[in-house]
Amino acid sequence: MTPPPVAGSVISTVNLVKIYSNGGVPVPAVRGVDLRVEAGEFVAIMGPSGSGKSTLVHMLGGLDSRTSGEIWLDGRRADTLGESAWALLRRRKIGFVFQFFNLVATMTVADNVELPALLAGASAREARERRERLLAELGLTGRADASPAQLAGGEQQRVALARALANRPSLLLADEPTGNLDSRNTRDVLRLIGEVHRGGQTVVLVTHDARVAGMADRVISLLDGQVVDDGTVGAARRRPRGTAGDVVELRG
Repeated sequence: MTPPPVAGSVISTVNLVKIYSNGGVPVPAVRGVDLRVEAGEFVAIMGPSGSGKSTLVHMLGGLDSRTSGEIWLDGRRADTLGESAWALLRRRKIGFVFQFFNLVATMTVADNVELPALLAGASAREARERRERLLAELGLTGRADASPAQLAGGEQQRVALARALANRPSLLLADEPTGNLDSRNTRDVLRLIGEVHRGGQTVVLVTHDARVAGMADRVISLLDGQVVDDGTVGAARRRPRGTAGDVVELRG
Protein backbone atom coordinates (compact mmCIF):
# COMPACT_ATOMS: atom_id res chain seq x y z
CA MET A 1 0.00 0.00 0.00
CA THR A 2 1.39 3.42 -0.92
CA PRO A 3 2.19 5.49 2.18
CA PRO A 4 0.79 9.00 1.98
CA PRO A 5 3.02 11.86 3.10
CA VAL A 6 2.37 12.50 6.79
CA ALA A 7 3.30 15.11 9.35
CA GLY A 8 6.49 14.13 11.17
CA SER A 9 8.08 12.42 8.19
CA VAL A 10 11.31 14.03 7.10
CA ILE A 11 11.29 11.95 3.91
CA SER A 12 8.41 10.30 2.11
CA THR A 13 8.45 8.81 -1.38
CA VAL A 14 5.56 7.48 -3.41
CA ASN A 15 6.16 4.95 -6.19
CA LEU A 16 9.58 6.46 -6.92
CA VAL A 17 11.13 5.34 -10.21
CA LYS A 18 14.44 6.07 -11.92
CA ILE A 19 15.20 4.73 -15.40
CA TYR A 20 18.48 5.46 -17.15
CA SER A 21 19.08 5.09 -20.87
CA ASN A 22 22.04 3.06 -22.12
CA GLY A 23 22.35 3.49 -25.87
CA GLY A 24 18.61 3.98 -26.13
CA VAL A 25 17.90 0.92 -23.98
CA PRO A 26 16.00 1.69 -20.73
CA VAL A 27 17.82 0.52 -17.60
CA PRO A 28 15.67 0.62 -14.43
CA ALA A 29 17.68 1.63 -11.36
CA VAL A 30 14.88 2.30 -8.85
CA ARG A 31 11.50 0.65 -9.35
CA GLY A 32 8.48 1.86 -7.42
CA VAL A 33 10.01 2.61 -4.02
CA ASP A 34 7.71 3.73 -1.22
CA LEU A 35 9.72 5.04 1.71
CA ARG A 36 9.11 6.97 4.89
CA VAL A 37 11.77 8.25 7.28
CA GLU A 38 10.71 9.87 10.53
CA ALA A 39 12.35 12.82 12.25
CA GLY A 40 15.36 11.75 14.30
CA GLU A 41 15.52 8.29 12.72
CA PHE A 42 18.74 6.61 11.57
CA VAL A 43 18.06 4.50 8.48
CA ALA A 44 20.62 2.35 6.66
CA ILE A 45 19.98 1.38 3.04
CA MET A 46 21.68 -1.86 2.05
CA GLY A 47 21.98 -3.86 -1.13
CA PRO A 48 24.51 -5.32 -3.55
CA SER A 49 26.28 -3.25 -6.18
CA GLY A 50 23.75 -2.08 -8.77
CA SER A 51 20.75 -2.47 -6.46
CA GLY A 52 19.83 1.22 -6.76
CA LYS A 53 20.73 2.35 -3.25
CA SER A 54 23.02 5.23 -4.27
CA THR A 55 20.59 6.34 -6.97
CA LEU A 56 17.82 6.39 -4.38
CA VAL A 57 19.68 8.56 -1.88
CA HIS A 58 20.86 10.91 -4.64
CA MET A 59 17.23 11.42 -5.68
CA LEU A 60 16.27 12.12 -2.06
CA GLY A 61 18.74 14.98 -2.03
CA GLY A 62 17.95 16.30 -5.49
CA LEU A 63 21.32 15.29 -6.98
CA ASP A 64 19.58 13.04 -9.48
CA SER A 65 16.15 13.57 -11.01
CA ARG A 66 13.41 10.98 -10.75
CA THR A 67 11.70 9.47 -13.79
CA SER A 68 8.34 9.28 -12.03
CA GLY A 69 6.85 9.17 -8.56
CA GLU A 70 6.92 11.67 -5.71
CA ILE A 71 9.46 12.88 -3.15
CA TRP A 72 8.27 14.75 -0.08
CA LEU A 73 10.63 16.47 2.37
CA ASP A 74 9.25 17.78 5.66
CA GLY A 75 5.75 17.39 4.26
CA ARG A 76 6.41 19.43 1.11
CA ARG A 77 6.58 18.15 -2.45
CA ALA A 78 10.21 18.33 -3.63
CA ASP A 79 10.49 16.30 -6.85
CA THR A 80 8.94 19.10 -8.89
CA LEU A 81 11.55 21.65 -7.78
CA GLY A 82 13.98 23.17 -10.25
CA GLU A 83 17.76 23.05 -9.81
CA SER A 84 18.04 26.40 -8.03
CA ALA A 85 15.24 25.52 -5.59
CA TRP A 86 16.87 22.15 -4.86
CA ALA A 87 20.21 23.91 -4.27
CA LEU A 88 18.55 26.26 -1.79
CA LEU A 89 16.86 23.35 -0.02
CA ARG A 90 20.16 21.50 0.30
CA ARG A 91 21.87 24.55 1.74
CA ARG A 92 19.17 24.94 4.36
CA LYS A 93 18.26 21.39 5.33
CA ILE A 94 20.43 18.65 3.82
CA GLY A 95 24.03 17.63 4.38
CA PHE A 96 25.81 15.14 2.10
CA VAL A 97 28.75 12.83 2.77
CA PHE A 98 30.11 10.79 -0.17
CA GLN A 99 32.39 7.80 -0.57
CA PHE A 100 34.97 9.80 -2.54
CA PHE A 101 34.94 12.85 -0.20
CA ASN A 102 34.34 15.38 -3.05
CA LEU A 103 36.45 18.06 -1.38
CA VAL A 104 37.57 21.04 -3.48
CA ALA A 105 41.21 20.25 -4.20
CA THR A 106 42.27 23.86 -4.67
CA MET A 107 40.87 24.97 -1.30
CA THR A 108 42.26 24.48 2.18
CA VAL A 109 40.45 22.38 4.77
CA ALA A 110 39.16 25.56 6.40
CA ASP A 111 37.80 26.92 3.13
CA ASN A 112 36.13 23.60 2.26
CA VAL A 113 34.26 23.62 5.57
CA GLU A 114 33.33 27.32 5.42
CA LEU A 115 32.06 27.27 1.84
CA PRO A 116 28.53 25.85 2.46
CA ALA A 117 27.83 28.41 5.18
CA LEU A 118 29.01 31.28 3.00
CA LEU A 119 26.91 30.06 0.07
CA ALA A 120 23.89 29.92 2.37
CA GLY A 121 24.35 33.56 3.33
CA ALA A 122 26.18 33.32 6.64
CA SER A 123 28.55 36.15 7.47
CA ALA A 124 32.28 35.54 7.19
CA ARG A 125 32.53 35.67 10.98
CA GLU A 126 29.71 33.18 11.52
CA ALA A 127 31.10 30.79 8.89
CA ARG A 128 34.54 30.98 10.51
CA GLU A 129 33.12 30.30 13.98
CA ARG A 130 31.20 27.27 12.73
CA ARG A 131 34.31 25.98 10.96
CA GLU A 132 36.50 26.40 14.02
CA ARG A 133 33.99 24.62 16.22
CA LEU A 134 33.49 21.70 13.83
CA LEU A 135 37.19 21.20 13.17
CA ALA A 136 37.87 21.24 16.90
CA GLU A 137 35.14 18.69 17.55
CA LEU A 138 36.50 16.46 14.79
CA GLY A 139 40.12 16.75 15.89
CA LEU A 140 41.19 18.66 12.78
CA THR A 141 42.13 22.09 14.11
CA GLY A 142 45.79 21.54 13.24
CA ARG A 143 44.90 20.69 9.64
CA ALA A 144 42.88 23.82 8.85
CA ASP A 145 45.47 25.23 6.45
CA ALA A 146 46.25 21.93 4.73
CA SER A 147 45.01 21.00 1.27
CA PRO A 148 42.91 17.84 0.83
CA ALA A 149 45.84 16.15 -0.93
CA GLN A 150 47.90 16.46 2.26
CA LEU A 151 45.34 14.52 4.31
CA ALA A 152 44.93 10.81 4.89
CA GLY A 153 41.64 9.24 3.79
CA GLY A 154 40.14 9.23 7.26
CA GLU A 155 41.01 12.90 7.71
CA GLN A 156 39.45 13.78 4.36
CA GLN A 157 36.24 12.04 5.34
CA ARG A 158 36.13 13.91 8.63
CA VAL A 159 36.55 17.17 6.70
CA ALA A 160 33.72 16.08 4.39
CA LEU A 161 31.56 15.41 7.46
CA ALA A 162 32.39 18.83 8.90
CA ARG A 163 31.45 20.43 5.58
CA ALA A 164 28.15 18.52 5.54
CA LEU A 165 27.36 19.79 9.04
CA ALA A 166 28.40 23.41 8.45
CA ASN A 167 24.81 24.56 7.87
CA ARG A 168 23.40 22.48 10.75
CA PRO A 169 21.19 20.39 8.45
CA SER A 170 18.22 18.54 9.87
CA LEU A 171 18.91 15.67 7.42
CA LEU A 172 22.27 13.99 6.77
CA LEU A 173 22.56 11.80 3.67
CA ALA A 174 25.64 9.57 3.54
CA ASP A 175 26.52 7.49 0.48
CA GLU A 176 29.02 4.74 1.40
CA PRO A 177 30.92 7.14 3.71
CA THR A 178 33.30 4.38 4.84
CA GLY A 179 33.75 2.71 1.46
CA ASN A 180 37.32 3.95 1.01
CA LEU A 181 38.47 3.77 4.63
CA ASP A 182 40.41 1.22 6.64
CA SER A 183 38.85 -0.38 9.71
CA ARG A 184 40.17 2.18 12.19
CA ASN A 185 38.99 5.19 10.21
CA THR A 186 35.69 3.42 9.53
CA ARG A 187 35.10 3.13 13.28
CA ASP A 188 35.98 6.80 13.82
CA VAL A 189 33.67 8.08 11.08
CA LEU A 190 30.80 5.85 12.18
CA ARG A 191 31.24 7.00 15.78
CA LEU A 192 30.97 10.60 14.64
CA ILE A 193 27.88 9.91 12.53
CA GLY A 194 26.34 8.09 15.49
CA GLU A 195 26.93 11.13 17.68
CA VAL A 196 25.39 13.38 15.03
CA HIS A 197 22.31 11.15 15.18
CA ARG A 198 22.20 11.25 18.97
CA GLY A 199 22.28 15.03 18.67
CA GLY A 200 18.86 14.83 17.00
CA GLN A 201 19.60 14.74 13.29
CA THR A 202 17.92 12.39 10.85
CA VAL A 203 20.46 10.17 9.08
CA VAL A 204 20.05 8.09 5.92
CA LEU A 205 23.18 6.07 5.19
CA VAL A 206 23.89 3.87 2.16
CA THR A 207 26.17 0.89 2.76
CA HIS A 208 26.90 -2.63 1.55
CA ASP A 209 28.41 -3.57 4.94
CA ALA A 210 26.10 -5.26 7.46
CA ARG A 211 28.36 -4.17 10.33
CA VAL A 212 27.91 -0.53 9.33
CA ALA A 213 24.16 -0.98 8.95
CA GLY A 214 23.99 -2.52 12.42
CA MET A 215 24.36 0.86 14.10
CA ALA A 216 21.14 2.16 12.50
CA ASP A 217 17.64 2.09 13.97
CA ARG A 218 16.30 0.53 10.82
CA VAL A 219 17.67 -1.26 7.77
CA ILE A 220 16.07 -1.14 4.31
CA SER A 221 17.31 -3.72 1.83
CA LEU A 222 17.17 -3.09 -1.91
CA LEU A 223 17.47 -5.61 -4.70
CA ASP A 224 17.12 -4.74 -8.37
CA GLY A 225 15.80 -1.31 -7.43
CA GLN A 226 13.03 -2.56 -5.16
CA VAL A 227 12.62 -2.73 -1.39
CA VAL A 228 12.78 -6.37 -0.33
CA ASP A 229 13.05 -5.87 3.43
CA ASP A 230 12.45 -3.05 5.90
CA GLY A 231 12.86 -3.59 9.61
CA THR A 232 14.28 -2.27 12.86
CA VAL A 233 17.66 -3.32 14.22
CA GLY A 234 17.04 -4.71 17.72
CA ALA A 235 15.58 -2.05 19.98
CA ALA A 236 15.43 1.23 18.08
CA ARG A 237 17.90 3.74 19.43
CA ARG A 238 15.87 6.75 18.42
CA ARG A 239 16.48 10.08 20.12
CA PRO A 240 14.18 13.08 20.35
CA ARG A 241 14.75 15.40 17.44
CA GLY A 242 16.80 18.48 18.25
CA THR A 243 15.63 21.86 17.17
CA ALA A 244 17.03 23.47 14.07
CA GLY A 245 20.37 25.05 14.80
CA ASP A 246 21.29 22.76 17.72
CA VAL A 247 25.03 22.35 18.20
CA VAL A 248 26.02 18.72 17.82
CA GLU A 249 28.72 17.58 20.23
CA LEU A 250 31.11 15.15 18.54
CA ARG A 251 33.56 14.53 21.31
CA GLY A 252 33.60 11.01 22.63
